Amino acid sequence: MAKHIASPVDPAIIPQLKAGDSVLLSGVVYTARDAAHARMLETIKNGEALPIDIRGQTIFYAGPTPAPPGRVSGAIGPTTSFRMDAFTPALLERGLQAIIGKGDRGAEVIRAIKQAGAVYFTAPAGCAAYLSKCVKSVEAVAYEDLGTESIKRLTVHDLPLMVAVDCEGNDIYELGPQAWLSGS
Repeated sequence: MAKHIASPVDPAIIPQLKAGDSVLLSGVVYTARDAAHARMLETIKNGEALPIDIRGQTIFYAGPTPAPPGRVSGAIGPTTSFRMDAFTPALLERGLQAIIGKGDRGAEVIRAIKQAGAVYFTAPAGCAAYLSKCVKSVEAVAYEDLGTESIKRLTVHDLPLMVAVDCEGNDIYELGPQAWLSGS
């Protein structure tokens, strides 16, 4: 049975989330893909403030397509997470609490997740049209020149996810099929 949790994710809830747990996430998440991550890292290297306060927040590696008539959001599927591995530790060090993407993460990112007491969720790939129905509002908040890759503030309701890496560093990609099938 899926656990209903809110975003920003309460730090007291994170230790209760275990690799393989099914989650329905509701609340605020921010989208950011490769180009936005590169800009954020450059901003950090320059000693400047990020365009959004990421402390305690959730970043979804996604770039929603433009909304068709009568819809809040176009398709929104997860981006392959390892593409953000070079950027993730620096963001976790600055308080990022949760990440949503797809696929496995490198050892350095898993160490950073564990050190930060954060969590990495995986979203179902191939379900971008369905996931868009979980989006209740979309607002571009930074790097608008990047179009679909700009940072957007989403309000989501019951976004279906699975805990891929928990705050103890347990990783469903290392634990094997039983982790995928547990669906806690």
